[in-house]
Amino acid sequence: MKYSRLTKEQFEELHKEFINFLATQTITADEWETLKKDKPEVAEQELDVFSDLVWEGVLNQVNYVEQISAHNLHLFTFNDDHMHVIGIKIDGPIDVTTPDGFNWLRENLMDESVTFTQGKKDYSQDKNLDKFKLIQSGSAITKGELYEYMNKLIN
Repeated sequence: MKYSRLTKEQFEELHKEFINFLATQTITADEWETLKKDKPEVAEQELDVFSDLVWEGVLNQVNYVEQISAHNLHLFTFNDDHMHVIGIKIDGPIDVTTPDGFNWLRENLMDESVTFTQGKKDYSQDKNLDKFKLIQSGSAITKGELYEYMNKLIN
């Protein structure tokens, strides 16, 4: 398995897609029930393959992720051959994970306690796996509004 297995809730949400996936494997509903009972390891493999296909489809569409903690923001975009990150560090008691803290940051971007950095990192051999690792480490998939705003501000 390349990524991670979908949760029970995710499988329930993708029930129709999973049925279609099984159909492409020429597995009927009755055969699926038999597989789960008689060959659970094969059923597990099918769940893993489907999970990887779903993840691959999602990751192909991801262009931005954000990782935000109390005093740091890491805003990523994914270019063809590398990822670009904008880092924002806040020194002091401000917690940007709260509405008040985030509003403070918006109003005080040029405050001396706010530091901007940026960097570029080439992908490993697998761009989607690099994206997945960021998501697994706590990054959230976004539409990139915050990245684009900050990128225009500092570049």
